[in-house]
Amino acid sequence: MRALRSLSADVALAVVITLIGLVGTTMANRWSGTALRPLDAAGLGLVAAAGLSLVLRRRQPVIAAGAVALFTSTYLVLGYTYGPILLSLIVAVYSLARHRPPSTSVPVALGVLVVQLVHIFTTLSGPSSLFAVIPGSAWVAVPFAIGSVVRLQRESAERDRAEQLRQRVDDERLRIAQEVHDVVGHGLAAIKMQADVALHVLAKKPEQAEVALDAISRTSSDALDELRATLAVVRRPSGQTPGLGRLDDLLQRMREAGVSVELRTVGEARSLPPVVDLTCYRILQESLTNVLRHSNDKRAEVTVEHSEDAVALTITNPLPGSSAGGGGLGLPGMRQRVASLGGEFEAGPTADDRFTVSARLPLEGAP
Repeated sequence: MRALRSLSADVALAVVITLIGLVGTTMANRWSGTALRPLDAAGLGLVAAAGLSLVLRRRQPVIAAGAVALFTSTYLVLGYTYGPILLSLIVAVYSLARHRPPSTSVPVALGVLVVQLVHIFTTLSGPSSLFAVIPGSAWVAVPFAIGSVVRLQRESAERDRAEQLRQRVDDERLRIAQEVHDVVGHGLAAIKMQADVALHVLAKKPEQAEVALDAISRTSSDALDELRATLAVVRRPSGQTPGLGRLDDLLQRMREAGVSVELRTVGEARSLPPVVDLTCYRILQESLTNVLRHSNDKRAEVTVEHSEDAVALTITNPLPGSSAGGGGLGLPGMRQRVASLGGEFEAGPTADDRFTVSARLPLEGAP
């Protein structure tokens, strides 16, 4: 379809330039007194042939430029008056420079220039022929320069678009990696903790081992469901994603895994933009998972504060030990999530011997 539209546009342009050439050449011949040969059917035929050759200006610009140069040079060598036939030459040379790289367009343009200058040395003699070379060359040099500039601008724009596309792909890969890291890391940490408990009490207190195994089963099922939902969002952006509505389930899993979590909600809860809702859930999930993995005192306090224009999260746990985690995607991933939404993020030990993760996510302007 696109090729058909381009061909139709080239045909229309060729017809218009041909009509302009025929009418303009007839009028120029009538008013000009410098023509060496009166306009006849052969001259009009050369004008029409040059104009109609522009049908190939995008698909075969080398052939189009060569044909137009040949027809134009023949027209001028025969002594017909200067006229709109040169418009065909301008368009052909511009199209050559616009649609072909310099390795092809420069040699062809030089050939067109040589053919174009033939009439100067056949119709003029002496110094006048040398002086006429400069304006005669301009009919090739100027449109070639313009076409080259346009081609370079288009190539630069295409490179920019390709770079933006590559950046979007990289960002999407990182986002998916963060999602999978958060889901799998949280689930495996909780499962490991419950498995350790089950192994520890299996011989002496099998009933507690059964409770731990049951928690492992539920945690693994929840993790698998969440992973399926995450992958469904990758395939279909309209898929369901976790948010603060599932916070109670998250806290229950963490309590079953051995983390004592105290939740405090400030302000009236409201419907959040999906990306903000998901980011809040992932920050809480990752922070509590880090408490489970790295804190010696497995206690945490969670504060969710709703305001008119933002939602703020604070997760704290006592030191020694921290929820900072290792050198993986945890804290950097949370920081990048918040930064992508124009929010504020801080994480680190405080003066009261606690490790605190805090994030503020603005609601206005969230996608």
